[in-house]
Amino acid sequence: STGAVKMQPKAEELKFITKNDGYVHIHPSSVNYQTRHFESPYLVYHEKIKTSRVFIRDCSMVSVYPLVLLGGGQVHMQLQKGKFVMSLDDGWIQFVAASHQVAELVKELRCELDQLLQDKIKNPSMDLCMCPRGSRIIGMIVKLVTTQ
Repeated sequence: STGAVKMQPKAEELKFITKNDGYVHIHPSSVNYQTRHFESPYLVYHEKIKTSRVFIRDCSMVSVYPLVLLGGGQVHMQLQKGKFVMSLDDGWIQFVAASHQVAELVKELRCELDQLLQDKIKNPSMDLCMCPRGSRIIGMIVKLVTTQ
């Protein structure tokens, strides 16, 4: 049989899209520069610089659930073409949920986490792992993130 084998892109060819800058590339000094495949299409980064083109440094791949649970902004959900779509950042980042129930549970878990963090800010001495509500929420998040 004959055919072509799909090649992973070269490091300098790999690019990502940001909301404000369009295409960005991983900076050659980044530890992820030689990484040619990421399990998730989402990266978080600390620094963005522009030289010959826009580069990001100090980046890490992030999967969907941590992004939904810990990302900024509100989580929205809507039905599109029979699929339940969760979105962040005014629709810039979108995920298709396995079902309406999964989408509602993840959205509710995010609300509970946000409230728990607000409680911690109001009461810094509160031990999140020792209070029953905090330990349940953190336990669910750990289970979700480690079993996805």
